[in-house]
Amino acid sequence: MGHVDHGKTSLLDAIRKTSVVSGEAGGITQHIGAYQVEHNGQKITFIDTPGHAAFTAMRARGAQATDIAILVVAADDSVMPQTIESINHAKAANVPIIVAINKIDKHEADPQKVRNQLLQHEVFVESMGGEVLDVEVSAKNKLNLDKLLEAVLLQAEILDLKADPSRTAEGTVIEAQLDRGRGAVATVLIQKGTLRPGEIIVAGDQWGRVRALVNDKGDHVKEAGPATPVEVLGLSGTPAAGDRFAVVENEARAREISEYRQRLARDKAAARQSGQRGSLEQMMTQLQNTGFKEFPLVIKGDVQGSIEAIIGALDKLGTDEVRARIVHSGAGGITESDISLAEASNAAIIGFNVRANAQARAAAERAGTEIRYYNIIYDLVDDVKAAMSGLLSPERRETFLGNAEILEVFNITKTGKVAGCRVIEGKVERGAGVRLVRDNVVIHEGKLKTLKRFKDEVAEVPMGQECGMAFENYEDIRAGDTIECFRVEHITRTL
Repeated sequence: MGHVDHGKTSLLDAIRKTSVVSGEAGGITQHIGAYQVEHNGQKITFIDTPGHAAFTAMRARGAQATDIAILVVAADDSVMPQTIESINHAKAANVPIIVAINKIDKHEADPQKVRNQLLQHEVFVESMGGEVLDVEVSAKNKLNLDKLLEAVLLQAEILDLKADPSRTAEGTVIEAQLDRGRGAVATVLIQKGTLRPGEIIVAGDQWGRVRALVNDKGDHVKEAGPATPVEVLGLSGTPAAGDRFAVVENEARAREISEYRQRLARDKAAARQSGQRGSLEQMMTQLQNTGFKEFPLVIKGDVQGSIEAIIGALDKLGTDEVRARIVHSGAGGITESDISLAEASNAAIIGFNVRANAQARAAAERAGTEIRYYNIIYDLVDDVKAAMSGLLSPERRETFLGNAEILEVFNITKTGKVAGCRVIEGKVERGAGVRLVRDNVVIHEGKLKTLKRFKDEVAEVPMGQECGMAFENYEDIRAGDTIECFRVEHITRTL
């Protein structure tokens, strides 16, 4: 795992080139996303997760696919936002980290700076008196790759990782897709036992008889033992990443399990419409019922300073009985990755002066995760405090009305700046509250001074139409900004 462009894939390529037989043209044929290399006669399987979204999706389904996380940090770029996210994801999953400090061939590389910055995020490398192994590597010059592999094997020895190859196979689905020629293809990682063609497996809510097993080099294999990544052909449909798979004794059993799971999935989807999972109220009931001591939160804010202030304030709230646990915090809008992390950790999401983008909103809807927006730190702290003590203040419920996109800005002598907008979602109403959003960060909140269609003042403008808007006492508007329109009502809380 690691930040974008820090060289995760090139590092993997370099490791594979040094261990792939030179006679094989073009390296890998199928993109499995999981590769096996051999070092000193021992095998290591690497899973190249596209970002950590996949990693978290697996965790949200309770699958522990990886034993060790390699955190790739570029020596010239040091610790970046996604590096911090990766650390939080690995810690939340309880997976030991090995740090690979990449790009040390560059003259501006400063590996010591990386080690110092990792300290702030509680990753203590050995030279700093900690437990975490770190290796300086260069994917480009193939430097110290063997040292990295040795560090992995050493860590594996400490963890005493063992599996029984003689039992029936079980494991995790890493990814699955429908292939035009081959039908449903699932890439699985076998974690126990040995899988062979002809066996009947259930993966998530799908089942099938294994038609063929294909390894990462594109060859058909007769069997696959523990820690082997293979593509499985023959499933009835595509399971989800992170689903568990297991071999069952006969088709009737397989059909029964998969129908039961499909029914469960349908019921769950129906239940999700009615109830929410990562919501503050839910947590309160949990606190009262179980005396549950932690309160997981994901916090996103507009600037690092306000995030630190929020975390500081929440830290002070903690008592012996209850305290907030910040699963992840960062500056910028709320993304899909935040939603998946919140889902995996059962956390609520708090946005301070930021908004969720459209994909994140849809994902939160699907996961039933609550996103609460604030623009005053005291309100935020009060709400969390109230939730912790089991009493919620009257809810300031916001109904989202619509979004408008600013196409251009006009200067008009008497009124000042007017934004020429198109309504792209919902509708815009006069007299409702409005926010100006730039790059998913809220810049201004207030009321509309005017809402016009052509020359006329109107009460509302529906989706797809264009209109002119001006804010009360606010002029800094630019083309490309979004205007969000909402209505606020205060509702007394009931539990």
